[in-house]
Amino acid sequence: MKRLETGYARLDQMLGGGLLPGTLTVVMGATGIGKTQLGLSFANQGKHQEGESGILFDLTARGDSQSHQDYAARLYDWHLRVEPAGMQVHPERVWDRESSRKDALHLFRHRGRRVTASDMDEDQWREWKYEQAKKLDQTIAFFYGNFVHGVRRCVIDGVEPTERASDSIQLEMFEYVYHQILRKEHDWVARDLFRVGFRGNADRVEQHRYDYNQIGCVLLYTSHEVMLDDLITRPIESGDLLSNANTIILMGKTRNGNKMGRAIHVAKHRGSACDDSIVPFAITEEGMTLA
Repeated sequence: MKRLETGYARLDQMLGGGLLPGTLTVVMGATGIGKTQLGLSFANQGKHQEGESGILFDLTARGDSQSHQDYAARLYDWHLRVEPAGMQVHPERVWDRESSRKDALHLFRHRGRRVTASDMDEDQWREWKYEQAKKLDQTIAFFYGNFVHGVRRCVIDGVEPTERASDSIQLEMFEYVYHQILRKEHDWVARDLFRVGFRGNADRVEQHRYDYNQIGCVLLYTSHEVMLDDLITRPIESGDLLSNANTIILMGKTRNGNKMGRAIHVAKHRGSACDDSIVPFAITEEGMTLA
């Protein structure tokens, strides 16, 4: 199977050659540890490996910047084409590469938005579900419009930590994207997009068919845990997102005497040999470098 390279030769070596297409990879670590830089490297590597850079889907709901545009421009000279959130969806636009081939979509831009269901009263929950429903059409169009033009990898960022994964409205949105868009036959995704207009677009749907088994997905998941040791010993509950992921990459702080450092560890890589090493890395102006 052709592997998806991450852009870091040492990490690809740890992964037995790279990530497996058609599977979910979760990169887990505390805020600021370097997850976004790893995700951008993976997305950028698509340009060199498949001829199309990957896409970024940002679920941040509190208005805090993930610095995607700054990192992409500084590290890769990649000037992200960002699709404005809330844009009216015209399904036939997906056939026009110039209109639909965008690099990023930040779906929710509400500073202070709660991200757990238990924090909401009934009216707030109803408002969230209404807003979520309105955003689904744009979400489907964003992914489908990129996949029909050759994109084969995506990075989903901005998921904030919660006490229970089942309580996270961001993870609920991710579950929809993953199962109803990323892991669905191309023509069924097109049916969800075009609806009554599907029959009129059926020929073009076939002309632009793609194999969803070739699409790689990396989810950047912010943890409460900061130290790598705590991430390694973190219990995984039944039904937890991590239990269903094919690959888990942990990024955390380490301590050696009175010095702090950072290290990365592949905790799980189903269906492939992998290196169990704990590998130090550093964040510099040139990006992330692995020892």
